[in-house]
Amino acid sequence: MERIAILSDVHGNITALNTVIADIEKKGISKIYCLGDSVIKCANPDKVIDLLRKKCEVMLLGNCDEIICRPNVEKGRFWSRDKIGEERANYIYHLPISYEFTMSGHLIRLFHASPISLEHIFNPMFPNSDSMYFNKIITNPKDLFLNTDFIGKTENDPVPDIVGYGHLHTPNLYRFGNKTIFNVGSVGIPVEMINEGEENASSKYSTMSSYFILEGEWNAKELSPISFTLVRLPYPIEKEIAYLKSSDMPNKEIIIESLKTANH
Repeated sequence: MERIAILSDVHGNITALNTVIADIEKKGISKIYCLGDSVIKCANPDKVIDLLRKKCEVMLLGNCDEIICRPNVEKGRFWSRDKIGEERANYIYHLPISYEFTMSGHLIRLFHASPISLEHIFNPMFPNSDSMYFNKIITNPKDLFLNTDFIGKTENDPVPDIVGYGHLHTPNLYRFGNKTIFNVGSVGIPVEMINEGEENASSKYSTMSSYFILEGEWNAKELSPISFTLVRLPYPIEKEIAYLKSSDMPNKEIIIESLKTANH
């Protein structure tokens, strides 16, 4: 049986990433896949990128990555871009959009948000109709299994049995029409979608980082057992807040509040 750790949305939070990587390695897992959004929000996107490049077998492009790392961004426009420098930006910008593999007789496809774009999103828990993504909401989960030009697929390509994605920052596992959909949540900016921004005693249960472990027979075409494990783990948030406070990053107080409350 092979185990794969799948994570996403680190968003410059090196403290959370170090904690997650240590947990993965403690479990003896060597395959690590990242579904994008390594930059913005927290204070160490450069260190995050360097660690992900060292540890991850697969890295994908996220929507924040694409915006920050695109060519010819003028100096001073994005704090994170200036922090990571041109070599890292070029590396991230040219990452693939999607990745697929076979495990235990299932074709599994991964992407940051959906096969439609880096921002179109399916949320099985909340409609997001009043959010900034109101015009990029996927209402039919079947659309997550489409073969689109965006991910370089045609109608002649096989349709996946399982899809995994990030972008939501809230982990979940969902069954639909004989298929499985999973969202790995966020390492760096966890979100609890019912939170309203006030820190309270229960916030600690939602501010924890998350990632998924897939376990099954690697590259096997025949059906065999496959499992999905959601891992939630606390990390030293105050250490990450100290990094933010000592930085010259604009709007850092908004991020600090988010880290403490799991409110997007």
